[in-house]
Amino acid sequence: MTPQPSPQRAFGGSRAFPFAPPLPLFVLRPILKRIVTKIAAENPDMFDRLGPHRHAYFLIDPVNMPFMLYLRPDPDALDFRAVSRNNQLPHVACISGTFLDLLTLMDAEQDGDALFFSRDLVVTGDTEAVVCLRNALDDVDEPIAESVADMFGAPGRMALNALRRAAETAQKRKGADQ
Repeated sequence: MTPQPSPQRAFGGSRAFPFAPPLPLFVLRPILKRIVTKIAAENPDMFDRLGPHRHAYFLIDPVNMPFMLYLRPDPDALDFRAVSRNNQLPHVACISGTFLDLLTLMDAEQDGDALFFSRDLVVTGDTEAVVCLRNALDDVDEPIAESVADMFGAPGRMALNALRRAAETAQKRKGADQ
């Protein structure tokens, strides 16, 4: 049996906010579309690294969030959206980890292999597809997290810096626990 990172919900309908309504996922759709379109436009060569997996769907599961992300990295039919945890869509691979671990991975601050072997990141399905996706993301000039933060100006950069500090604190705690 594959170990799963421990889920610690953070938003609507969660342990932290048990009476908050769930986040309506349609609110995230235009934001995620804008993000994936910008990253693709700035890095058109990254799709070559995906090979036959450019038409595949990937499920990205930030285990402490009330939703998952569904990605199709096809430059001709880009798709990046938030999906309900109850809606298991077909996918070639699933990448699971805490939001902060996934963020540090996208921020080029964390080694994906180290996260995988420490079991902080769990990959199920076609691992070759995940390796191709990771290689494609490695080809991006500027860390994706920075590009996304820059899209939202000063508030986006402040949020990213706060998240980086939170991730650094979480990493230190993990190190102290081991």
